[in-house]
Amino acid sequence: MVLSPKVYTWLCGLFASLGSIIFGYDLGVIAGVLSASDFVATMGPDFDNPNLEGLITSILLLGCFAGMFPVAWFADTLGRRKTIQIGALVYILGGALQTGAQNISMMWAGRFFAGFGIGIMADLAPLYQAEIAHPSIRGRLTTLQQFMLGIGAFAASWITFGSSAGLKHSQAEWRLPLGIQIIPAVPLFAFILLLPESPRWLAEKGRMDEAAKNLAKLHAHGNVDDPFVQAQLEDIKAEILKSKEIGSASWSELFKVPSNFRRVSLGYILQFSVQMTGVSAIQYYSTTIFTTMGFTATRVLLFQSINSVIALIGEACCVIWVDNTGRRLPLILGNVVSGLSFVVGAILMARWPGTVNNNAAHYIFIITTWIFNFFFSACIGPLSWAYPAEIYSTRTRAKATALTSSASWLSNFFIAQVTPIAFTHIGWKFYLVFAICGHTNALFVWAFFPETSGRRLEEMDTLFEDAPMFVANTPYAKVQDRLLAEKELREGTFVPGDLSERVVYASDEEKGSHEHM
Repeated sequence: MVLSPKVYTWLCGLFASLGSIIFGYDLGVIAGVLSASDFVATMGPDFDNPNLEGLITSILLLGCFAGMFPVAWFADTLGRRKTIQIGALVYILGGALQTGAQNISMMWAGRFFAGFGIGIMADLAPLYQAEIAHPSIRGRLTTLQQFMLGIGAFAASWITFGSSAGLKHSQAEWRLPLGIQIIPAVPLFAFILLLPESPRWLAEKGRMDEAAKNLAKLHAHGNVDDPFVQAQLEDIKAEILKSKEIGSASWSELFKVPSNFRRVSLGYILQFSVQMTGVSAIQYYSTTIFTTMGFTATRVLLFQSINSVIALIGEACCVIWVDNTGRRLPLILGNVVSGLSFVVGAILMARWPGTVNNNAAHYIFIITTWIFNFFFSACIGPLSWAYPAEIYSTRTRAKATALTSSASWLSNFFIAQVTPIAFTHIGWKFYLVFAICGHTNALFVWAFFPETSGRRLEEMDTLFEDAPMFVANTPYAKVQDRLLAEKELREGTFVPGDLSERVVYASDEEKGSHEHM
């Protein structure tokens, strides 16, 4: 059976996001590992220090941050696939060190190298997906990052729950979950080169014939003469010609060119804001948080396992709907619900902590956490990777996404390191930070983020040059017809870089007033 081009492209993107399973698994597995009695004994007396315990969790994020420095050079020099392969290889080394750890230093080293590999793969997967996707399914493809991350977290939560219940007080209770993390990296390393290289990267390197063949393979059953393929090639050539007029791509242009700086700022703020929803505080320290509400460690792992199922449902909803809902609405809605969830959680922790005999309040607290997790997974998490991957030009995409992804790792590290200390000193009041940030995040997205759904990658420069800084209640905040870009490409009616007929206006009066601004 011959697969349709969109299905084939989607499967390529799905395989490239295997690295996200690893990311999700590593995020989810550590909560169960830290509470294993044999793990505590193996790590030695240093583990009693809360700062050193926190470092086992947070050093993974430092590794992810370190991976951002070489990823842009590798991606622009070696290509998208080979860079993902390098990330998988480094990750396998880190996973092996963690599994065989004999002391806390060896564990730190394993977590750092695993993070280094994750940083490369997590940055490159959505970038590669965006560059191979049809415009109408680009959101569906790039949000696979978070869906696969959810699968990893789902596997981690149930494996750690099973290990805690069936292998308690043995080395296998924590070594088995840590060893399983290596499995997805092996096929990714072995087979990633069988996927087509990004046609946009090939074209940027002057390899137009190969770019055309890969576009045809991805979008037209290998037919290089297909009108859609030829139109895409012309669109890419026009962007490259414009780039050549600017000169060689450099880091400085991300800050000196106003539209580039605007995009880097939005991407950086978006990635940083994700951690300020409180997702990592719950993910890493669920055992600590939920035991303060009177639940046992094993019961908490069960709650987390259920939570991982809810997350998968939310992420699947995002993948299915995101190209119809656009990017702005889910981000706004998800952050509002996130903030409200932490308002309720703070009230429950303050009024009915675990020392108070009120099971109803304690279970409402768990349900509130599940509600937060659904909306985070359906709205915020997936789009925090998808939006930055699609807003840059080919010449700057690898550098810019490396820079914006670093915000995620830095903020993630900050939350991972601060959370156990904050809960020790201020308890439920720490929840108020996330309650406030959820609402400020929503307000910022509403005010400043242009809608990108359905647009060609090659028109993003023009979009961010033309859109006003404050986009709320302007045409640039509205969702476009997701099939329009493909229709224009197939019919050859598009004009490279031109947005004049692509902005949807509510009325002729609105269009006229905009043209005279």
